[in-house]
Amino acid sequence: MLDWLIPSRPLSIAHRGASAYAPENTLAAFALAADLGADMWEVDLHQTADNQIIAFHDFTVADGRAVSTLSYSELRLVVADDEAPLLSEIIALAQARDCGIYADIKAPDASVTVSRMLQMAGVERAILGAFDPVAVRALRDVNSPYPLAALIPVGVDPFAASEGADIIHLCWENLDRPQDLLDEMFFARCTETGQHVVLWHEEDPARMAELRDKPVLGICSDRPELVNPVRFLGDLQVVCHRGANKIAPENTLSAAHACFAAGFSHVEIDVHVTADDQLVVLHDPTLDRTTNGTGPVCDHTFAQVQALNAGQWFAPFYTNEPIPTLDEMLELAKSYRGRLYIELKSAPANLVWDRVVAHRMQDRVFFWSFVTQSLHDMRAISDKAHLMMRRQDFDTLEEVLASLSPSLVEYTVSDDWSDFPELRRRGIPAMIAYNGDDREVLSRIIGAGADMVNLDQPFLFAELCREKGVAE
Repeated sequence: MLDWLIPSRPLSIAHRGASAYAPENTLAAFALAADLGADMWEVDLHQTADNQIIAFHDFTVADGRAVSTLSYSELRLVVADDEAPLLSEIIALAQARDCGIYADIKAPDASVTVSRMLQMAGVERAILGAFDPVAVRALRDVNSPYPLAALIPVGVDPFAASEGADIIHLCWENLDRPQDLLDEMFFARCTETGQHVVLWHEEDPARMAELRDKPVLGICSDRPELVNPVRFLGDLQVVCHRGANKIAPENTLSAAHACFAAGFSHVEIDVHVTADDQLVVLHDPTLDRTTNGTGPVCDHTFAQVQALNAGQWFAPFYTNEPIPTLDEMLELAKSYRGRLYIELKSAPANLVWDRVVAHRMQDRVFFWSFVTQSLHDMRAISDKAHLMMRRQDFDTLEEVLASLSPSLVEYTVSDDWSDFPELRRRGIPAMIAYNGDDREVLSRIIGAGADMVNLDQPFLFAELCREKGVAE
């Protein structure tokens, strides 16, 4: 049996690439999936009228014509520039990024051609699957060297429909609790038939937490980082500065999703108040840089802010990304059992604290602000609010700890880290903040023994931690 078919954890199979963060079935989505730790890319494959194999999900293009009736040059005239890449391009990218290919063959007549193209390119990690049993039989008849998967829709007997296949791929994403059907009896039957199991595309963090411990070969997801989130050895916590701002637009729900799904503990957000006292998440005091609006946030009503988008500046995929509310960020953090670092910008402390309490997140949030009065206001409101203080703002550690009773102390890479043992003795976490991407600096942070890190490059940090054996 191929070694990669006996993984120590489920394979992360990026559904049409990292399709939660980039247009599906595009080279950009596949490359991003590699950045997010995917082991394989699920690719929908069609064949054009002139026998070109392309990645495209639907059987028809926007004007209703079937993909199979169009030549590749005709197809290129009616799809976006980044849509419908050639399989040969995907293979080259997969080899460059060391990722496997999970082919969902939409055109049965193309199945043998797909297998031969992969073989000729020297691809070792590939799975060939299809809903149509004709494709699986054709591959079996030519002794394709790759594992074959039968894609099983809801309401179909998985064992009867997967006869002759090595893998049962359950497409059960539309059931309320499909995980309940994956019981011991089901997996015992799989053992009897000698078949592996791959699961539908899953994006719900609670369900994924149950699924990743099942004895399955792999799990498809639009968020491939969700399948096997990073686990840091010890109690290290990672704060993601403005969310995963290299993956998605900063301070958006998409950027926060990527952080929490990947296993990072905190998302740092910036909170402003609108003209009608609603709390929204945005870094700048003005709308100009990261939205299609102009002028100060606080001069706009909530309705006006809601009508804007906060993502088009980052990529066309995010044209409809809204400016999130603080309530939405709190709710998202709760859904992942995550935490927030809230920086008070123009937002009044009392309004922010009221929302945190309403979501029962008092112990899962800490606060800081350049506006010192905001921190004093927060402490006056509650002695239970977790405040952060920066070491660089004080001459001595004693002065830091005497100021507003902080729950944690932040250090830069230029600060003296010799305070850490004393903070640990007092039960107060030390956090190192670094917004750069220098691997040497990040490696020094890994060895510093801090309790928390606040980073602009959390995925790079996690990669280095894995290399050093302090994360898995």
